[in-house]
Amino acid sequence: MKGYLYILECSDGSFYTGSTNDLNRRIEEHQTGKGSYHTRKSLPVKLVYFEEYDRVDHAFYREKQIQGWSRKKKLALIEGRFSDLPGLSKSPSTSSGTKDNR
Repeated sequence: MKGYLYILECSDGSFYTGSTNDLNRRIEEHQTGKGSYHTRKSLPVKLVYFEEYDRVDHAFYREKQIQGWSRKKKLALIEGRFSDLPGLSKSPSTSSGTKDNR
């Protein structure tokens, strides 16, 4: 079953990263307040990036990878600045968080 990794930009400027097997349905759920708690309190949302995978578990794995990224690194991905991604990786001594709320 196909899977999709997606990044939404919320009305407060934060990013939400998720995965699904039906991208259109999931975006509609977020827009109508039936998605995650984070997007529900930050409507409207806008799809700013997605990747398609042959399997939904691959999309889920990618979701978890990107959730640990800094805001700057997510922005580089969204803007297609792929060559900047390695330089934006966190150093081992940097603490990591799972949310990216400005």
